[in-house]
Amino acid sequence: MKLLSVVGARPQFVKLAPIAAAAAEAGVDHVIVHTGQHYDPLLSDVFFEDLSIPQPTVHLGVGSGSHGVQTGAMLGAMDAVLDEHRPDWVLAYGDTNSTVAAALSAVKLHFKLAHLEAGLRSFNRRMPEEHNRVLTDHAADLCLAPTEVALGHLAAEGLADRSVVVGDVMTDVLFQVRDAVTSAGVSGVPGFPQQGYYLATIHRAENTDDPQRLRMIIEALAGLDRPVVLVAHPRLIAKAAAHGIELDRGSLVAHPPLRYPELVAAVMASAGVVTDSGGLQKEAFLLRIPCTTVRTETEWVETVELGWNRLAGSREELEAAVTRAAPEATTAAPYGDGAAARRVVALLAAADGR
Repeated sequence: MKLLSVVGARPQFVKLAPIAAAAAEAGVDHVIVHTGQHYDPLLSDVFFEDLSIPQPTVHLGVGSGSHGVQTGAMLGAMDAVLDEHRPDWVLAYGDTNSTVAAALSAVKLHFKLAHLEAGLRSFNRRMPEEHNRVLTDHAADLCLAPTEVALGHLAAEGLADRSVVVGDVMTDVLFQVRDAVTSAGVSGVPGFPQQGYYLATIHRAENTDDPQRLRMIIEALAGLDRPVVLVAHPRLIAKAAAHGIELDRGSLVAHPPLRYPELVAAVMASAGVVTDSGGLQKEAFLLRIPCTTVRTETEWVETVELGWNRLAGSREELEAAVTRAAPEATTAAPYGDGAAARRVVALLAAADGR
């Protein structure tokens, strides 16, 4: 079987790591296409190094741009890539422009498409990610759902006959990195407070494009009762500069992006996480660190239902959520057992008749 993975952003590189390992273990011919959606080395190259992912077979080098420009550039390049490699399956990895471009190219050229992390829904139609994931699910030949909740969403949209729960592949790699960090005796990150700090990341358009909203979030973080280390995405730095918003103030200290093992160590040593990232809120839950998500909804509803994540849309909600009492302990494992990638590769091989 020949599998072609299309990735382009930080969370997708993390998901790629266990898929690449499982593909190699199964003797699968695996072509990796990096669209270049995230081109900062700390959001791209280091993930291949830190997570032992084979270097991309193809690098499209698309870079930044508006949604239309970026997606169009990817789509224009993908046709030639698929025609050259002729994969049995194209595997798309989530909700980004890289995913929807891969999906459109695959279905137009009649290559089978599988969608990893299928069935996630925020039900917020203002989010470009929501449109990307819905379009990709409905185009896919196989929807690989991470949870039973995601499978329910797919069934409600008439996609049950091509959907299956495999677990969450990010859980696979997080558990591996957590265990490596723990066994190495790593405690925190150089340059960070030793303990008792909050770890924050903010990057989504709905939180950064509006200067009033971004200013509210930054002021709320700066006024918290503990030091706040803000791991600053390039988008946040650019938007803050454009809006004239100072990131280093009060309790708040901006820090460059972290390598993935460093991020895991930083979360484990923190008193809590504040984020608008889909991946980080789930990683915080898996590491049993309280999380506050600066959004009005989440795709990972299990983290909220189990008390380890709280949504915050206003300054008052954010401050109350971050300083809330510790959640009740849980042994729940809604995101699987850490073997999702092997299931994915086995399913694709079986569906291909190999």
